[in-house]
Amino acid sequence: MNSKVCYSIILAGTVMLTGCGKKMNQFKSDYFSVNPNPLEVVGDKVPATVTGNIPAKFFQKNAEVTVTPYLEFNGMEVASAPYTFQGEKVRGNNPVINYNNGGSVTIPVQYVYNPEMNRSDLTLAFTVRQGNKQYALPRVKVAEGVVATAAIADAGTVTPAIANDKFQRIINEKYDADIKFLINQANLRKGELGSKSMLDLHKELVEANDDSRREIKEINIKSTASPDGGVKLNTKLAENREKNTLAYMQKSLKKDNITEFGELTANFTPQDWEGFQKLVAASNIQDKDLILSVLSMYKDPEQREKEIRNLSSVFDQLAETILPQLRYSRITASIDVIGKSDEEIMNIFLSNPKALTVDELLYAATLTDDNNKRLQIYDKAVELYPNDYRTYNNLGMCQYIDKDYEAAAANFAQAAKLAPNAPESQMNLGLVSLLNQNYKDASSKFGNAAGVDALGDALGVYYLKQGDYNSAVRAFGDSKTNNAALAQILNKDYSKAKNTLAGVKNPDATTFYLTAVLGARTNNNNMVYNNLRQAVKLDNNMLKRAQNDLEFANFNLSAL
Repeated sequence: MNSKVCYSIILAGTVMLTGCGKKMNQFKSDYFSVNPNPLEVVGDKVPATVTGNIPAKFFQKNAEVTVTPYLEFNGMEVASAPYTFQGEKVRGNNPVINYNNGGSVTIPVQYVYNPEMNRSDLTLAFTVRQGNKQYALPRVKVAEGVVATAAIADAGTVTPAIANDKFQRIINEKYDADIKFLINQANLRKGELGSKSMLDLHKELVEANDDSRREIKEINIKSTASPDGGVKLNTKLAENREKNTLAYMQKSLKKDNITEFGELTANFTPQDWEGFQKLVAASNIQDKDLILSVLSMYKDPEQREKEIRNLSSVFDQLAETILPQLRYSRITASIDVIGKSDEEIMNIFLSNPKALTVDELLYAATLTDDNNKRLQIYDKAVELYPNDYRTYNNLGMCQYIDKDYEAAAANFAQAAKLAPNAPESQMNLGLVSLLNQNYKDASSKFGNAAGVDALGDALGVYYLKQGDYNSAVRAFGDSKTNNAALAQILNKDYSKAKNTLAGVKNPDATTFYLTAVLGARTNNNNMVYNNLRQAVKLDNNMLKRAQNDLEFANFNLSAL
């Protein structure tokens, strides 16, 4: 204490002390360290931790100091939350700094990122209160600049999820008919050949033969015998049924002038135990469980037949209801229906889009990489098929790619209204929320979009915005995009980032800029300059960005 005298005044039994401490000395920048330094963007924030190591005999016992961290840039400043510390004789709940021993203070810092912050100073302002006196101490500079590489993450470059069309150029159709046989017989009866199913089969074959858009790929004959009667007899029966049916089909095809039918094949099954088991299981026979039990106990065909015949109480039912169904030749025709060609679909779209189905329209949009043309097709699809959520979703996708985010969001919302559980529109609404920095809603929407192919890229950007670079890398997987490469750079996997950037399908200015950042981090001068030149060539704004980017602080960019 100096020569000033402390006076004690006794008032109502209370001792009041005034003027007992001297003013605080100025803080020095050496007292503080910042992590990280320079500061770094995480998501859309600039967080850091300031640690102060206050020396002994410095912090006055009756002092209360409020520290406000400011980020100063381009004639502006923004403040982070103030933090207060106090001496040991101050009544309060703030952290205490001991006068004799000094102490440490920790000050969390966070700012909303602004690109102008790249060239900035982090300063600390001090307001001191001692008793009834309050005064300010000079600010001290504790860090310089912001590394803003993480801010390159861009939800606007993620391709939204497309709702796929169901168009198939070739659709295979199967037509079949059964010819039933009497017990122990293989002759084809006139009534069976004239059955409705046989007449319908012949009609399909004739029509397919005459239709340029239909092609008979194969005709197959499968002949069977019921399990009763013994293996030797049933083998001969099934074989004869196959031969007779094959001869009939050959004659019928010749009669109808059908010469192009792929392949005509035939085979037989001597005893159809599998079919027998299925028919019994589906029947109402009282003792069917007993019959099925016998089938499971015995695998030898003759033993099976013997044991089932011993079930005299049910064999008559089997002979009447089940076994006759297993004496047949089944003729199956495989016919391909050939849809419109790509050229036909596009010509019809230009001349008469109403003649296209919704799936043909949606497919038409996939035949071009021109986003304007796709917009036209999806716009027409919305007009013609307003109740199909896919038309709105895919129109919104193209609008999002065109950076018409407001229109895209409206169409995604309409798609979700028509199909609330459709994962594509849920993912795309999440992408809009991510773009608008509504991370909670984005996470919720992405959770409803499991299985969507495009989800990985959207989640990758989400994790980048959360500063979780490991999760971002996992979400991107093998995606070859700028965002995926950025995640790898921030995760310090520079070799993988290099491969990712080299694999970007349509490299743009950001692709080359990121490659230059990679060169700076790996001390590759040629990679820095060559790629920055290309980035600036594609986008003049990249020059100013590079000049203010601390990633290139050690490089002379004047030649650019």
